[in-house]
Amino acid sequence: MILKIYYNQIMNRIIVLFCLLLTFSAFSQKKLSDYKYMIVPERFEFQKATGEYNLNQLTKGIFEKKGFTVFLSSDILPENLAFDRCKLLYANVQEESSMFKTELTITVKDCSGKVLFATEKGVSKEKEIQRAYYEALREASRWVDTMVYDYNGNTQAKVATNTAEFKTDANVDESTLFAQPIKNGYQLVDSAPKVVLKMYKTSHPDYYIGITEGKNGMILKDDGNWFFEYYQDNELIIEKLNIKF
Repeated sequence: MILKIYYNQIMNRIIVLFCLLLTFSAFSQKKLSDYKYMIVPERFEFQKATGEYNLNQLTKGIFEKKGFTVFLSSDILPENLAFDRCKLLYANVQEESSMFKTELTITVKDCSGKVLFATEKGVSKEKEIQRAYYEALREASRWVDTMVYDYNGNTQAKVATNTAEFKTDANVDESTLFAQPIKNGYQLVDSAPKVVLKMYKTSHPDYYIGITEGKNGMILKDDGNWFFEYYQDNELIIEKLNIKF
């Protein structure tokens, strides 16, 4: 009798947990369907070089197969996306490997960093590193295959609204640079849109390493304004930047 009661309690807990998981899954899928566009990093945190083993392009292809329009973080975004990073989802691949196996997880976050979707670990015991990554990514992507995604048009409506607001914003002029998140920082694009400058995080929140064609220096915030400082012909040049995050 006691065993039967204990069994019933366990089964009730399992049923409740299962219902909660279904509810969470439906909520996440509904949120995912609000988005059409996605960004994949050109370099994942565990990679030693940009695009190593072609994993970034493979991840891009996984989500394109589901129906998303996917950009790499180094791509120049269309004008209707360049002004608001919250129109995009952000996919990532994370590694949790050991000496004997390679494990990869695929996650999808919104612009606030909230996880909307995450796969179970894709595991490979292959010894050759490239084959191990391919197998682990393929295993993880099977969870993406089960994702219920059907774009509902919500983001497209927001894009049109925000674009109209941008055109009538008196605070936006030709000198404005729009900050788009990339790995470890931002890329600054003009209204063309064209990437003008890349800024990478340092240990201080108001200091960035600035890199552009032929110029390397420091981007810093002083009294609410942003400045790009660099040396040219042994002379210190200071440019004021009009950045819109």
